[in-house]
Amino acid sequence: MKDTMQTVHEPARAIPVRASVDVLVVGGGPAGIIAAEAAASDGLKVMLIESRSFLGGNLTIGLPVLGFLGQKGNRIIQGLPQKFIDRLAAKNAASGHRPCPLHVSLTIVDSEEVKTTALEILAEKKVEILFYVFCSAVIREGNELRGVIIESKAGREAILTKTVIDCTGDADVAYRAGVPCEKGNDSGGMQPPTLMFCMKGVDVAKLRMNIADHPEIYDMDTIPNEFFRKDDHFITVGLRGMIRKAVEDGLKIPTERTILITGLAKDEIWVNMSRISGVDGVEPAGLSYGEIEGRKQMKEIREYLVKYVPGFANAYPDRVAPFLGIRETRRIVGKYVLTREDLLNCRKFDDAVAVAGYPLDIHHPQGSGCTLVWCGDCYDIPYRSLIPVDVENLIVAGRCISTTHEAMSAIRVMSSCMAMGEAAGRAAKMAVKEGIPVSKIDVDKLRKELLTEGAYLR
Repeated sequence: MKDTMQTVHEPARAIPVRASVDVLVVGGGPAGIIAAEAAASDGLKVMLIESRSFLGGNLTIGLPVLGFLGQKGNRIIQGLPQKFIDRLAAKNAASGHRPCPLHVSLTIVDSEEVKTTALEILAEKKVEILFYVFCSAVIREGNELRGVIIESKAGREAILTKTVIDCTGDADVAYRAGVPCEKGNDSGGMQPPTLMFCMKGVDVAKLRMNIADHPEIYDMDTIPNEFFRKDDHFITVGLRGMIRKAVEDGLKIPTERTILITGLAKDEIWVNMSRISGVDGVEPAGLSYGEIEGRKQMKEIREYLVKYVPGFANAYPDRVAPFLGIRETRRIVGKYVLTREDLLNCRKFDDAVAVAGYPLDIHHPQGSGCTLVWCGDCYDIPYRSLIPVDVENLIVAGRCISTTHEAMSAIRVMSSCMAMGEAAGRAAKMAVKEGIPVSKIDVDKLRKELLTEGAYLR
């Protein structure tokens, strides 16, 4: 339990208004980029604010984009998210969508080109971008959101808007607006974050052929070893025997599985093996501990890879992700709470605005294990789960929509977040043009526009 915090009183003051816009997108990650693009598609005045110095969010930390394909191999994420991948692919900065027995599908992207391409797209749409600012408060009149207060080196300023799209991943706007939020499982435990890092000089061919040829040594979770004979782009999840041997030899490895992700370069591997339990991703002390502990864990993980995993003998550390990969923080309570049962029963909704197929994927808050459960096909994400209770003129897209802890573990991947972003952006645009709150738009009309513009709905 926290100690009682000492408080001080801040005097009231006039806050200058920096801008007044039609739609304000808060957060420039996968959901935010697509939301801003969609909202600006009819010439509205759209602004996107981001606390970092670049766009892309988790697209920039070495992770593949999971879930563009469904569990039956069909492409279930289309529309603006697919067009974004197409633009990257035209620059040789994205792979195709590779089927994966464990993660359904993976798409490798170049993290630096993601930043540039996102800027190009939003410039074309005339979206105003403001970096280095945090949303620290909201402007609320009754139950209606009228804008946000930002903090930066310039001090406190206001941005007025007709509609806000919260794409922070942490429900920062919704939380500050008074929307009820939940965190973690029944005990409050949240999935641990990971600090990704990249190794270069890896003999990727040697790695995958050893896995393919020696299943008795290099054991894989769910993925048949023969799978690794097919393609240069893959994820390994396994080699539990190698980790056990390394631990017996005295190394401290924070996870029981070797999780490696190929990059676009032929000698590049991104490592997803640090595991920092007990971190609350919306608390600065927890995030600071996570960054420090993540770098400590990297040392023995690198030693493990070089000594025990084929292909790493001459590998060297190249770069570290610019921030922790956070799997879970706040979730809003919305008009509908999406559940585990909805996903596993492949439920359809009349107000569906996105389709996803990624399995339940829960990295246990304590210990080193992980639980995956597949539905066998795909499931809908309803519009009501993007709409918070109690507050108008606010829509949420990304992993902080209204779900249970278990359902969030599935919809949190970037392809789903991008699809939700498109729906939220188009909904916000529709609300502004019609002069109504986003909670009152005609969802059938929204669904028709999504389909017309190339999105996939069942």
